[in-house]
Amino acid sequence: MTLNFNIFETNLINLAIVIAVLVWFLKGFLGGILERRRTEILQDLQDAESRLKTATEELGKAQAELAAAQQKAERIRLDGEARAASIRQEGEKRTISVMASIKEGAAADAGAEAFRMKEALRREAALEAINKVLNDLPGRLDDQAQARLIDASIANLRDA
Repeated sequence: MTLNFNIFETNLINLAIVIAVLVWFLKGFLGGILERRRTEILQDLQDAESRLKTATEELGKAQAELAAAQQKAERIRLDGEARAASIRQEGEKRTISVMASIKEGAAADAGAEAFRMKEALRREAALEAINKVLNDLPGRLDDQAQARLIDASIANLRDA
């Protein structure tokens, strides 16, 4: 294989003219298309940056609102726990108070019942003693002793 360097036979001039015309014609046409595409890409990048900036700002706001909502929820939870503890303590105090008053009432009832029983036993013992004395007294007292006893009883009643 040999190389043919004859310009006319190889159509090098025609090829050079066609290539030059294509370069000159396509330079303006393709350059315009590429410039428009470059402009569109730059515009799309600027829009994307703007949307990113807006999204970042909205994310910051949303995070701040979330933090505030979490703080508020925590305050509400703590308030609820404090209120529950307060209600529990109040209930415990009321229960203790009611139990104390029931105990005091039971103690007072027991004391009153014991006092009533003691009084009943004293009355019964006194009546028994009086009955016994009344049964034994006629055999022990003569008229003189009976008169002295009556006089002493009258004197005691005057002093009282």
